[in-house]
Amino acid sequence: MKVLLTGHTGQVGWELQRCLGPLGRVIAPGRAALDLGRPDRVAAFVRSIGPGLIVNAAAFTAVDRAESEADACFAVNAASVAVLAQEAARSGALLVHYSTDYVFDGAGRVPYVETDAPAPINAYGRSKLAGEQAIVASGCRHLILRTGWIYAMRGRNFVLTMLRLARQQPQLRVVDDQCGAPTWARDLARATRVALSRPAPLEGLYHVAAGGVTTWFGLAQRIVQLAGLATPVVAIPTSEYPTPAARPAWSVLDCNRFAAATGERIGPWDERLAACFKDSDSARG
Repeated sequence: MKVLLTGHTGQVGWELQRCLGPLGRVIAPGRAALDLGRPDRVAAFVRSIGPGLIVNAAAFTAVDRAESEADACFAVNAASVAVLAQEAARSGALLVHYSTDYVFDGAGRVPYVETDAPAPINAYGRSKLAGEQAIVASGCRHLILRTGWIYAMRGRNFVLTMLRLARQQPQLRVVDDQCGAPTWARDLARATRVALSRPAPLEGLYHVAAGGVTTWFGLAQRIVQLAGLATPVVAIPTSEYPTPAARPAWSVLDCNRFAAATGERIGPWDERLAACFKDSDSARG
């Protein structure tokens, strides 16, 4: 089977390219060949490949920039996703797509389940919800995995930003009133492989994220600790760190449905972050 993987240079895509091999021949085009910012060109490329499985790990993820570049954001996260879904429906392929905790408004204080009503509060969240809705409307076979607070030791993410700033600045001031579950890109990729390796691949909408809850402040503290740095981390409210895009105050996902269906559950966020650091040290060592 041919597996079409988009976004292979991203955090999740890079891990997927390394773990999906047992499912078939992975074809991972670069942006020059398949640019999801050009929805009008997506269908022809997909048809030229003829995949039995489409794994869409590409996304416009610059949350703040999406406020001023909404058209570009929606082209990648919604319009091109709609085309991928239509092509999957036409050919009978299974489409795997990654969505986000930012489809919720963050007003709650219990982990979100799949049946909770989305209510995004920024352009990025609205674009990802539109992508989800386009997939469902197409009628294609699909697996949508919502996740959040993704990090890896490559690309652009909070972990790498904190490591850089902790080495450059006398202290870090980090928001302590937004809650979520930091999730290692490798764990999400492995969970995807588990879901697809079953006799009947998993289909539907599922939440997949690390266990536990922390804040950006708590995450920053753990990052500094794991890096062996002494940089003080100061907790601040969101009001002291204004950004173009509003963020949900609560981004915690209930992953019990995925665990029940697959037997797979990502471990506590702090343990998995430590594993990521250890893996990075081993790779350098």
